[in-house]
Amino acid sequence: MVSKITSEIKVSVTTEYDNFNSYPSENRFVFRYNIEIQNLGNQPVKLLTRKWMIYDLGFGFTEVEGAGVIGLTPILEAGDTFTYFSNVILKSGVGNMEGFYTFENSNKETFNVTIPKFNLVSEVLSN
Repeated sequence: MVSKITSEIKVSVTTEYDNFNSYPSENRFVFRYNIEIQNLGNQPVKLLTRKWMIYDLGFGFTEVEGAGVIGLTPILEAGDTFTYFSNVILKSGVGNMEGFYTFENSNKETFNVTIPKFNLVSEVLSN
């Protein structure tokens, strides 16, 4: 697990290789990433957007951005935790991801929260 605290918001990430949905012979390596977002502050915040930089060894970088996460723009009250998971597909089986979320506080001020860099290495290539 990797974690990072930015502006009283803690983001933690764990990953796992999805052997069942991966097809290495077709350059399809699927990874699941689990995200936990904790509001360590004393005021509510709303997650507005996300931006990811996905690195796939030998294939370069891809940027992904959009509203919310998994179709939601959750509000985290003081002390709340929000968890979700998603997937990413790499062609090489080796890479990493990092990014940031944009949040809004109760004063309607926006701020960015770092998503720490995490590595993606398929089981097929790590053995």
